[in-house]
Amino acid sequence: MDTMKDLIEGRVWTLGRDMDTDQIISGKYLTIIDPQELKKHVLEIGLPEFAAGARPGDILIADENFGSGSSREHAPAALKAVGIGAIVADSFARIFYRNSINLGIPTIEARGVRALFEMGDTARIEMRAGRITNLGTNRSITFPPIPHHLLDLLEAGGLVEKVKVELAQRKAAAGTPRA
Repeated sequence: MDTMKDLIEGRVWTLGRDMDTDQIISGKYLTIIDPQELKKHVLEIGLPEFAAGARPGDILIADENFGSGSSREHAPAALKAVGIGAIVADSFARIFYRNSINLGIPTIEARGVRALFEMGDTARIEMRAGRITNLGTNRSITFPPIPHHLLDLLEAGGLVEKVKVELAQRKAAAGTPRA
């Protein structure tokens, strides 16, 4: 189970504004359910070199309205398959944001973040401190704290993993005789 780390560092890939889900993963791939196959096509419209060049732990940094368009889960699922360490943007489409959190991807709104980074920079994200830093320039900005219930989902590795743990705990508690 991949769980969220409090400190995330990775190489940065930058994107512009209004990056919609069709640019993240084209609709022609919606019949693919195998994550290993899906990741071959991630961002082939929006950032064609990404699928071949991305490494686990890399960080996407975008401008406003990242993940707009269709509400399908394929877009964050394809990014998760690549092993994306986090997605940080000035703002997100609400459904994309929640789908990403539900899949266990740290997804952070930080106004002005795109102006701090260029492609290939290295970012450090301090989740609980609410700070993202460009390690090359040492410039940083803060972001609002992620609500505790969403941090719980991230720490569990996503919604499905959190539910599995909770069900196991309930089952264990139900099977424990009371004195």
